[in-house]
Amino acid sequence: MHFHFPFTTVQVMWTLTFAAHLVLLVVLLGRDRMARFPWFTASIVLVALRLLSSRLLFGKLPQITMSAIFIVMADLGAIIGLMVLLELARRAFGRVRRTTWVGWALTLFVIGGLVLKFWGPWPAWKTLVASSQTSILQLLQLLAQKATLLVDVLTIALGILIVLFGRRYGAGFRCHTQQIVIGLSTASIAQLAMQGIWEAIARHAVAHSMSDYNRIVEMRSKLLNTNSAIFLAVVVWWIVCLWIDEPGTGKAATAPQAESLVSGSATEAAENTTNF
Repeated sequence: MHFHFPFTTVQVMWTLTFAAHLVLLVVLLGRDRMARFPWFTASIVLVALRLLSSRLLFGKLPQITMSAIFIVMADLGAIIGLMVLLELARRAFGRVRRTTWVGWALTLFVIGGLVLKFWGPWPAWKTLVASSQTSILQLLQLLAQKATLLVDVLTIALGILIVLFGRRYGAGFRCHTQQIVIGLSTASIAQLAMQGIWEAIARHAVAHSMSDYNRIVEMRSKLLNTNSAIFLAVVVWWIVCLWIDEPGTGKAATAPQAESLVSGSATEAAENTTNF
């Protein structure tokens, strides 16, 4: 007798990922992390909204309308992603001299620009400037793809800098800033790796039969599921790390204060008794 599981891998991953995002939002709100990382919280809200929209709107709207909604969300997500990087960089390297800060920022953007130039094709200029509804969506989609690629590259570079030099400026491993950027860098590395693997497969794969075509599609599905599993693990990492207080905050910080208050009260009582 074979056990029949009525859900697909995509459905299971969607459910777990959406539930993890809701739990993460509860942690951000309940543990007072939202005030420290407002742009990171906004990015989590947007991802949760995109997940919910993909489930509720799929097959219920015209294809052109669905494409427009998710392309605009992707553009907005790329903009918020840049703001998240700026937020984390300021928290990690806020004490660095401004000239050094600006120099490293320009260096990272130069690296990102070089990656944008050589990674992936660029459409013809006539296609971008054509005045039609389809061309406008194509332009927005191109902006979303390139901006997302730029965010991934900058995230990995910023993650390396924070891991190497963050401790020197107060953003060590147990700091929420470094823990968030480690998760973001891991997700970006997985995204770029899966994208590169798929591009290599698509460039050399030739479907001579329907079975070959199905095998290629199955390989793409496995890559997407692997990427989703890695991102789910990243969200769980954020939940655990952001639930725990940083060293010197929360209970760890209130305990010495309480001891000092108790000792101060005892000293004051002894002095009053002596004076009496």
